[in-house]
Amino acid sequence: MSPTTVDDDLWSAIGDPTRRRMLDLLLTTGEGTATTLGQQLPVTRQAVAKHLTVLDRVGLVQSRSAGREKLYHVNEAQLARAVTQLTSVTAAWDARLHRIKHLAESIQRKATTTPAQPKKNS
Repeated sequence: MSPTTVDDDLWSAIGDPTRRRMLDLLLTTGEGTATTLGQQLPVTRQAVAKHLTVLDRVGLVQSRSAGREKLYHVNEAQLARAVTQLTSVTAAWDARLHRIKHLAESIQRKATTTPAQPKKNS
């Protein structure tokens, strides 16, 4: 998959607000466990663990063992890939919106320069 191909699984993972908050926390702190993340989020530790599993599956986080816990950190290469994808999608939508704007302006110009047809009396 090229870096600009949109990865639906990746964007589905990022689409969840709790997972985005977890990524923010991990970027701020460097790393954390399900327990430490759960203390900062309005969800249970079990829910945090499930969210971390989703983020791990798409490669946004990586873990290492620390005793009985796993320490998670953001995989910056995968996050950079997500940013590249978002930039690509943004550029494509900007181009579409630019074409729509020009089409609307063209229609508006034609509507204002074409004289109205007189009404026929029946």
